Amino acid sequence: MLAIFHKAFAHPPEELNSPASQKGPKKPKLPQETLNDFVSSHPQNTFHMSFGHAAVLAFVQPSPPNPLQQLLFSGYDDIYCLFKGSLDNLCGLIKDYGLSKSTNEAMLVIEAYRTLRDRGPYPADQVIKNLEGRFGFVIYDSKNGTVFTALGSDGGVKLYWGIAGDGSVVISDELEVIKAGCAKSFAPFPPGFIFHSEGGLVSFEHPMNKVKAMPRVDSQGVICGANFNVDKYTRINSMPRSGSAANWSQWDTQMNEAA
Repeated sequence: MLAIFHKAFAHPPEELNSPASQKGPKKPKLPQETLNDFVSSHPQNTFHMSFGHAAVLAFVQPSPPNPLQQLLFSGYDDIYCLFKGSLDNLCGLIKDYGLSKSTNEAMLVIEAYRTLRDRGPYPADQVIKNLEGRFGFVIYDSKNGTVFTALGSDGGVKLYWGIAGDGSVVISDELEVIKAGCAKSFAPFPPGFIFHSEGGLVSFEHPMNKVKAMPRVDSQGVICGANFNVDKYTRINSMPRSGSAANWSQWDTQMNEAA
């Protein structure tokens, strides 16, 4: 799967962007180039959806399907979700949210996001903690221009992210796509974390702790983005216990003040 978001809608940690990307012989690509490469590498079963200059979502339908590593795409109420993996407690969550039995993981995650956005007070970290299984997903709320990404803590699904040539954020489950499109400005997306375009990057297992960036260095000694880990010794002041857009913004402000 592939998701690209204009820098106006997603603000990843600065450490993800390596100065070496602009100095080396291999420069990061523009979003359209990365999308073209992704589509051309999977010409038979690729679907992609563009939202003007704001975002692009693309995925490849696996053949044959793998129930443990399924790749799903769903959209509802101007909210779109790319989901990889499976939820062990899907049936229970369907009942909790009052959804139909035919609901899949992508639809469930959209409903969970809508609950955070519209009908709090549910802390984002607790909602994601309730997801049991191997999963990684990317949500784009096209009405609000909001990005929300999460990766399960067990490492069963891997995601990678990086910075494109125009500063856009690129997220994919294919490492080679990220390496080709982002040059030296990329890293694995940290397991057990959520990224929100307003709230930034935070551990859903340790939401009250700051996030620490550790530079990644390749075999040539060049910095390639950063790995992000929980700083167990430093806590942020507070986090709002609601998922509304206003409170996400407050959370972002408080985290910056704490830094």
